This record gives sequence, structure tokens and C-alpha cells, in this order.
Amino acid sequence: MTDLDPAYVATLAGQLATRRPDALDAAEDDIAVLRGRLAIVVTWIHNPAYDRTAREALAHELHLPTPAPEKPHG
Repeated sequence: MTDLDPAYVATLAGQLATRRPDALDAAEDDIAVLRGRLAIVVTWIHNPAYDRTAREALAHELHLPTPAPEKPHG
């Protein structure tokens, strides 16, 4: 994803808020859903009950932190 100029983003957000407040509300709802789904994925990535290689690969592909090294039992 390309980094955008914060002033440009603020201008667009302001225009969206004044011209299409319903679209802004819908976008905020969509972002909330995505954040919730990302939280589920992060929880899975850090759950040692699942295959570590798969969890590391998913974290890498999504540019998320990889799971912490597991501590040996005993």
C-alpha cells in the first residue's frame, strides 16, 4: 500500500464527511469489522496449539509480528 500525504488524506476525509456522511459512517463500520477480523488472525498466529510454520508464514504474508519463541516445558 502506498503511503499518502496526511494533508491529502485529511482533505479527502473532510470532503467525504461534508458531502457523504453516510459513506463515512459505512467506511468506519467496515474498518471496525476489519479490525475485529485482524484481531482474530493475530490471536490465531500467537496460539501455540497450531502449527508454528503455518503461523509464521501467515504472519509474514500479512506483515504482522511472528509468534514469540515457545518456551520449553519442564
